[in-house]
Amino acid sequence: MPETLNNTLKKLGACADARAWAATQPTRKAAWENCKRSEWMLWAIARSTISPDDQRLRLMACDFAEAVLHLIPAGETRPAEAVRIARLFALGEATREELATAWAAAWAAAGAAGDAAGDAAWAAWAAGTAWDAARDAAWAAGTAGDAARAAQASIIRKYYPNPPRLKAGHNVH
Repeated sequence: MPETLNNTLKKLGACADARAWAATQPTRKAAWENCKRSEWMLWAIARSTISPDDQRLRLMACDFAEAVLHLIPAGETRPAEAVRIARLFALGEATREELATAWAAAWAAAGAAGDAAGDAAWAAWAAGTAWDAARDAAWAAGTAGDAARAAQASIIRKYYPNPPRLKAGHNVH
């Protein structure tokens, strides 16, 4: 008997809400195309057969950060500059030192402007691994609610247009 999406999700430890929602979808492809929960999608990517691709994840994190830049007070350019440098870094066109300098400037703006600048700075930094950056950017922007998560889901599908093949028993810490 073929493994169902719901059984695979259960084996991987998906939350009850995700499993219940997935059970309403006719196919894995439909579930991927209809999902509006970016955190579920990132969870699935992390537990899939997809090999980590730092560039793709960093660019996705930059898109997440750009989605919240409108929350930055008018005239404050440091967070947007950090995102720009982060994108250049992902493309191999900026150094780690340039990224660190832009990140520090964006954090300084966060101290002056509040959480929105901090969220953009954190997402742009791509601290640690690109995977951490994408996850953290999704969390930061996701605090804005369902609309932000749905927008992020669209961004995820831009970088991962096909549903990932989940690996039963795969665990990401």
